[in-house]
Amino acid sequence: MPPPRISSSLLTQLNGLVISCSRASLPPKFLIPAISARTFTTTSPSLNWLAPKAGENKKSRKGRPRVPTGGSVRGTTVVWGDYGLRMKDHDRRVSAAQLKNGEETIRKRLRGMKYRLYMRVSANIGVYTSGNESRMGKGKGTFDHWASRIAVSKIIFEIKGDLHEQVVRDAFRLAGNKMPGLYEFVKKGDPPVMGITKLGNGVTAEYLKRPRRKLPLEATVETLPAASGSPATNPSPVVV
Repeated sequence: MPPPRISSSLLTQLNGLVISCSRASLPPKFLIPAISARTFTTTSPSLNWLAPKAGENKKSRKGRPRVPTGGSVRGTTVVWGDYGLRMKDHDRRVSAAQLKNGEETIRKRLRGMKYRLYMRVSANIGVYTSGNESRMGKGKGTFDHWASRIAVSKIIFEIKGDLHEQVVRDAFRLAGNKMPGLYEFVKKGDPPVMGITKLGNGVTAEYLKRPRRKLPLEATVETLPAASGSPATNPSPVVV
């Protein structure tokens, strides 16, 4: 069936048709001034310290916590706050759930007080598990939870605010009971720790870094007899 034909008079009327929308103008007193919105902010975004932002590219090994074999004291002193909680007994891997329990315990004990809590560690190591009674060679397993490798004498929490020292001690004591390991209470200005030895009271980093094993040359010099006079008065014997 052919399409219907449109008469020329109707086409002329359609071509001359103009559609316009008229906007009603409001009085100046009803006009709302435009608010200039900033497209950027100087506030740093809040990141989750219990999980990495980008995840993992590959499955993490179990690994071991960092051991400062070169005599480093990094991360053993209070930097931002007034008081801190430090790992005391041994390095270990602490899960994100355990760290969260410690944080919630501190915030619950200090509820209603003005303070700021700093977290010096982050759970960025993935822990993978496989099912029970699985045969060897079936892969590493599936993701289970996030964890953090905490070295010995490492600061975990810091707190700053108008708080009494005994109140902070009690909050850190409750948090230490919720997490694995032994912890100690430290204050700002306390000496750093190298390994498990605290610096101060005559103990310096140079003293701890001294060679404990004598070098072969030093051991040989100690075995030689001491000279009783000058070479001119006591000449060495000549073998013919």
